[in-house]
Amino acid sequence: MRRALITGITGQDGSYLTEMLLTKGYEIHGIIRRASTFNTDRIDHLYLDPHSPEARMFLHYGDLSDGPGLRRILEEVQPDEVYNLAAQSHVAVSFMQPEYTTDIDGLGTLRLLEAIRDYCGRTGHDLRFYQAGTSEMFGSSPPPQSEATPFHPRSPYAAAKVMAHHLVRNYREAYDLFACNGILFNHESERRGETFVTRKITRAATRIKLGLQDKLYLGNLDSRRDWGHAKDYVEAMWLTLQRDQPDDYVVATGEAYSVREFVERVFARLELDWHEYVEIDPRYFRPVEVEHLRGDARKARHELGWKPKVGIDELVACMVDSDLELARQERILKDAGHSVAYRGIAGD
Repeated sequence: MRRALITGITGQDGSYLTEMLLTKGYEIHGIIRRASTFNTDRIDHLYLDPHSPEARMFLHYGDLSDGPGLRRILEEVQPDEVYNLAAQSHVAVSFMQPEYTTDIDGLGTLRLLEAIRDYCGRTGHDLRFYQAGTSEMFGSSPPPQSEATPFHPRSPYAAAKVMAHHLVRNYREAYDLFACNGILFNHESERRGETFVTRKITRAATRIKLGLQDKLYLGNLDSRRDWGHAKDYVEAMWLTLQRDQPDDYVVATGEAYSVREFVERVFARLELDWHEYVEIDPRYFRPVEVEHLRGDARKARHELGWKPKVGIDELVACMVDSDLELARQERILKDAGHSVAYRGIAGD
């Protein structure tokens, strides 16, 4: 039974990757941060009591800011594959918390690489490492962006991810580690966090449909992004680590749509005129904008045999339908006299 260690297991990608690897017979170990409230809702349906003989997912307290803790977990788990999905991944927040973002996304990757280097050097274990990068690293470089496109990061988040990307390549070359980078373009789902722009749109639109909200406030509607489904993208992560030699891959659909076009599709599915409900709030503009990201994933298609299965319309449909059900539940509770707390926090 192969054993995988996943940082960021409670996130969107972590939950889909865990589901997929369990179907392939893996034993899964995930690193979670200690918090006063549980934040495991995306993986609760996969959890079995660790005393059960059928349990194959186990959770460990840890953090990318804690190098000794990462080393302890590596020694305990002895994984065959490590997927580094943990990050402060919100672009807008990275402008507000640049030092924290760089510490976790950049130096956190370094701490994990150092732990892996020491572990592999001492044990001779054939461990394979995957680093989740982002299309934001390309910043203002013109599309389509491929593995050969120069990076031009336009946020602390993107800059920290560029640092991590180059560290992975350096450790691969200097220490002969099987270390790979995935440059993932925007990938969404019904499990996307509600502060990210796509989920902010689908959550607000469905609440508007059921009379729970009046307006949706957004920033730059002209930004264009290459949007896919997260379930497709975690398959590319796994395929990357099954190659004979480590390498770096862009993962993208090759199609780009503006935020405005995404809004139009969402409201059209709900039979609403988006012009009546969407307003622009300058507070949601970034200090520096990234205007157009569209990936060239020909290398992944050719070498990994990977291609996306979910297009933009199916992505919108699954997100809207899921959030419409949440809005219906909220409506029922409100009609029954129960107060329901909902905070529409600023989107990406």
